[in-house]
Amino acid sequence: MAMKKAKKAGKKAAKKAPAKKSVKKTAKKSVKKAPAKKAAKKRTARKPNAAFMKPMMPTGPLAAILGSTPMPRTEVTSQIWKYIKKNNLQDKANRRMINADEKLRALFGKAQASMFELTKYVSKHLK
Repeated sequence: MAMKKAKKAGKKAAKKAPAKKSVKKTAKKSVKKAPAKKAAKKRTARKPNAAFMKPMMPTGPLAAILGSTPMPRTEVTSQIWKYIKKNNLQDKANRRMINADEKLRALFGKAQASMFELTKYVSKHLK
């Protein structure tokens, strides 16, 4: 008898329709659309700073290394590094230090200088 009741209960459960989910009506929210992406601008090269590009005349010990033709500060730095690399003047243990040869010793005033001090010494000899 218990089996019959269980079968009837199972059949009744199967016949029942699944419960409907209640759908709440909500006020429509205004959805802001993302602004359209702007067309990507073509990147152009940065305009160099006029102060760096102004030709300067090397004087004294700097002229002995670079020559006496006017050149921009950027070129002066580049030429000094070429000189340092060519003559193998960077310290082997600490690459930030520059070992001065006779020409650079006149520029630095000491036997060894840091690469960060380089612009300080160079700026004194640019007119």
